[in-house]
Amino acid sequence: MVDIIKVSSEQEFEKVLALRFEVFVDEQGVPPEIERDEADGNAVHVLAQKDRKPVGCGRVEIDGKQAKIGRMAVRKSYRDQGIGSGICRKLIELASQQGCEKVVLHAQLTARRFYEKQGFKARGSIFTEAGINHIKMILEL
Repeated sequence: MVDIIKVSSEQEFEKVLALRFEVFVDEQGVPPEIERDEADGNAVHVLAQKDRKPVGCGRVEIDGKQAKIGRMAVRKSYRDQGIGSGICRKLIELASQQGCEKVVLHAQLTARRFYEKQGFKARGSIFTEAGINHIKMILEL
């Protein structure tokens, strides 16, 4: 069983950072100096664990009635098991609990269909972030 928890300790946050480094820097080639950003301090982070092992993560930033999901990652060997969907649902739930009316994200093009299945709709044109093609996506709550 996978548990998805709201990060509440420095130890949990360190697990999130290690997982993000593994997926974004080691696997996808994102420059390590841009993987962390100022939003980390303001965002609510979640950690997915299976048998106490970190397997996924994500964050949501709340700005008034709008939320932004980001840094969603699932360890390669745990993909296609519904963990990403669970993380996304948890982040949307956290945004909804804060009174948000809309959730936005910048989806890697390879993840576009995944987010469409979660109810997000693509808006605008393709752009590059960290050397990877993305598209803005929006979910109205």
